Amino acid sequence: MNPVEQSREEAQKKVVARPEPVSRQERDRQDQTKQDQARYDSFKRTLLSARRTIAFSETMSLAIDSFRASKGRFALTALGMVIGSASVILVVTIGLTGRDYALGLIEKIGTNMVELEYAGGGATGTESAMYNDYLTRDDERAVDSQVPSVLFSSPVLEMHDRISFGGGVVKDTLVLGVVPQYQQVRNLIVTDGRFMDDQDENAHIKCAVVTIPFAIERYGSADAAVGQSFEISGIPFTIIGTFRESVDDFGQSELTDNTILIPYSVARYFTGTDNVKQIYFSLHSMDDVPDAAIAIRNIVKARHKPNSVYKTTDLKELLTTAAEISEGLTAVLIAVAMVTLAVGGVGIMNIMLANVRARIREIGIRKALGATSREIRLQFLTEAVMISLAGGAVGTILGLALPLSVRLFTSYAIPISPWSIVVALGVSLLVGVIFGTVPATRAAQMDPVESLKYE
Repeated sequence: MNPVEQSREEAQKKVVARPEPVSRQERDRQDQTKQDQARYDSFKRTLLSARRTIAFSETMSLAIDSFRASKGRFALTALGMVIGSASVILVVTIGLTGRDYALGLIEKIGTNMVELEYAGGGATGTESAMYNDYLTRDDERAVDSQVPSVLFSSPVLEMHDRISFGGGVVKDTLVLGVVPQYQQVRNLIVTDGRFMDDQDENAHIKCAVVTIPFAIERYGSADAAVGQSFEISGIPFTIIGTFRESVDDFGQSELTDNTILIPYSVARYFTGTDNVKQIYFSLHSMDDVPDAAIAIRNIVKARHKPNSVYKTTDLKELLTTAAEISEGLTAVLIAVAMVTLAVGGVGIMNIMLANVRARIREIGIRKALGATSREIRLQFLTEAVMISLAGGAVGTILGLALPLSVRLFTSYAIPISPWSIVVALGVSLLVGVIFGTVPATRAAQMDPVESLKYE
């Protein structure tokens, strides 16, 4: 076979193998079939949705009619949920209020305060003797200028002297040399007279601010002590005021019952040096404490010998621990309130079981008219959830009424947690579902014939 004939034969085979073209009518028919199927599927989905919507609306209507027929039973059943939900709101509110109060007291001690202290130092490799590398006022000024978060600062020069209290009574008394900013650093409250000022510090005025117990024991009252004079190491000092701490620190500070505060510039005369062992820094907020403590320590170490040890102390850990304890106690109280909600749920279940027994003929009639077990179950479960949610909503409103009233009629803003509202309503819904399932299932499983014969 020559090449021309061979090519013609292959072309004919390809023509024979080509499928028959689909006619236009056939394509239109296929397209119409697909459209009809899509419309049918859409209709079925719409019909199913409508049936479910109608069934649920009827269920809601039946539940409302049931409540109207027995208002007293409905109110008593919901009472347990009212008490439980209100308890959750009030417990959380009381817990938050107590936490804020406790944290406020701790903050007054000085949670935004950093104490810098010289902890000692040994000899370097080339030195043979121990040395004291105490802090100085220059260290304080360097920190004040390089750490922006520092608000106030004061050195503390500690001394002890035996002070006469009259009648032959002599006591060992703590004397602290401080600057005027010490009042802000330690949150001190001046009860009578005044605190020392910059003029007292700069002019080396021999004045003193004493504690209330010191004033009462020596002069009879805090007011009578102002203007009186006493001696420290034979040098007369005039009392210009009395003070107390903002809150009892349970012995966690350097202050004692019989503490005398004198100007730092005067206290230097008793020690003969500018060296101090402690410097206190007050920061803008508690959040600045960790970074500021590191910066303070690094600045001071750079100004002293390499082997000198300086440590910083703050009360932030105490505040964090107190917050954790408070949150733990609040969680325990919430758990106790949850028990109240659970008891309310048991009450709902008992009432709904009694309700099922009282409505056996109604269940039989509904099933005889075509109601399915699913619809019966949904009806009684809806009633249980509505009772639980209604009680939860009323309890939430009552629980919020007290703190909102305090906020409205007083200047104290009691904290309100939105999460307590969510928890109260969420648990109410959950209780309705859990404790309403058993009665709803029992009603759905009833035999229609036996139900219709029930007397």
